[in-house]
Amino acid sequence: MTLLNEIPLSALQLYLTGPYQCSYLPDRMARSQVATPSFLITPRVYSDLVQRGFRRSGTFTYRPRCDACHACVPVRVDVSGFVPSRSQRRALKRHRNLVASLHTLNDREEYFHLYQRYQAARHNDGEMESDSRDQYRSFLLQTHVESRLVEFREDGVLRMVSIIDILSDGISSVYTFYEPDPHASYGTYGVLWQIELCRKMEHPYLYLGYWIRESRKMAYKSNFTPLQGLVQGVWQYLPEETT
Repeated sequence: MTLLNEIPLSALQLYLTGPYQCSYLPDRMARSQVATPSFLITPRVYSDLVQRGFRRSGTFTYRPRCDACHACVPVRVDVSGFVPSRSQRRALKRHRNLVASLHTLNDREEYFHLYQRYQAARHNDGEMESDSRDQYRSFLLQTHVESRLVEFREDGVLRMVSIIDILSDGISSVYTFYEPDPHASYGTYGVLWQIELCRKMEHPYLYLGYWIRESRKMAYKSNFTPLQGLVQGVWQYLPEETT
């Protein structure tokens, strides 16, 4: 069943935001196409939207629609073809004592404190501004789809938190934050864990959001191959030499 068969065009509306400074390429201006109203975006509809390149921040469902830039490429990992690299196997071994557990979205002090430490260490350039409690809640703890919070603990100590959405054909990795230890590989481990969860759920894809060639902070996504990108409306494998 397609998106158009589930919801009439008169019900689901798409509109363009005004221009704003791009968070990833600060020398460029960005615009987004937003899907509304949010209460009509059910888990099934959201799965269809993700397949069309949309993503969410809280209950805000959007995709890039910039006037003169097409740098943002929606990407997803082909789970059946994925084989961890040598460095990824080292990350699995390094963090083999992490214990993961799935929960509904909930607001705990230790989550927020970990989030603040992560933001201070990883986004001290001002790229992310969701550091107040209200912004944090709006960004990560509000959802209109099937979302889960994943705790990763080591000897009972919280090391990492991931927010994921369960889709009809996979998992969408919404956001992950972790203890900013320069000697750890928490981010890599988190993606590998999500790939394995897709396998257990018999889902073919892990959606990683947008990959931007010129963005250093997006570069990690190209390490998880085979990687598909939504290019001119068609999902296709991205050549490894270009990623």
